[in-house]
Amino acid sequence: MTAMIIDGKEFAARVRAKVAGHVTRLKDQHGVTPGLAVVLVGEDPASQVYVRSKGKMTVEVGMKSVEHKLEADTSEAELLDLIARLNNDPEIHGILVQLPLPKHLDEDLVINSISPAKDVDGFHISNVGLLGTGQKSMVPCTPLGCLMMLRDHHGSLSGMDAVVIGRSNIVGKPMAQLLLGDSCTVTIAHSRTKDLADVVRRADIVVAAVGRPEMVPGDWIKEGATVIDVGINRLDAPEKGEGKTRLVGDVDYDSCAARAGAITPVPGGVGPMTIACLLANTVTACCRANGLDEPEGLTA
Repeated sequence: MTAMIIDGKEFAARVRAKVAGHVTRLKDQHGVTPGLAVVLVGEDPASQVYVRSKGKMTVEVGMKSVEHKLEADTSEAELLDLIARLNNDPEIHGILVQLPLPKHLDEDLVINSISPAKDVDGFHISNVGLLGTGQKSMVPCTPLGCLMMLRDHHGSLSGMDAVVIGRSNIVGKPMAQLLLGDSCTVTIAHSRTKDLADVVRRADIVVAAVGRPEMVPGDWIKEGATVIDVGINRLDAPEKGEGKTRLVGDVDYDSCAARAGAITPVPGGVGPMTIACLLANTVTACCRANGLDEPEGLTA
């Protein structure tokens, strides 16, 4: 068996096109432009690239993009004051504070200072609780993207056996909650799980989000299972030249693709969906703030 490749780039482009259509309707029919504010503290190179990409795509779909770049030594009080102003700004519907923050800043405190209604990352403790109890919430972008791709591939997920490898607050736990919400039977596995290989082998859906390069070999995968690889790991690639690297996921792609029914590649799988879902969440937040119907196909 050769797995079908789930093309995250193509799927993300479709999601962005849907977002752009909703933005146009919000402008034309209601006179509202969704606004996303991104706050970057410090000079982390990866964060700078990510923020630039977010800003570019926000503008491309017709939304208002606001960036606040703060010095690395910005005080907690200054950052919280900025967030309070954004919370009260009616033209801003989504607020994202880029992580990681400098060590002198309390990430939990900062995240929980964002209005839950504008928390388009879905990290606020209120949104975590709402998602966990099956209520309307803002949903973390990466798990939401994974769910969208799974729904698109399978249609109904009801009754499927899903294993999520990884228990992070950002991916593993919310992913499990979303799969439960779609009536999967869900197991959260991790590095301490006994007989991990046997646990994974019974899964119809495997979501690998453990942060270990190529941890999952093909012989852990049930024939025909769907593999969603969330991992992004950079390894040395001396065959490409001195100092060169390559990106790999949390699964061994070639051996898993030989057994899976469908699989996401790395790069080009889950990654592009994260920003697409950030834009989708901003539109959803805008609709909720204005008492309008939520966009179909862009929410959990």
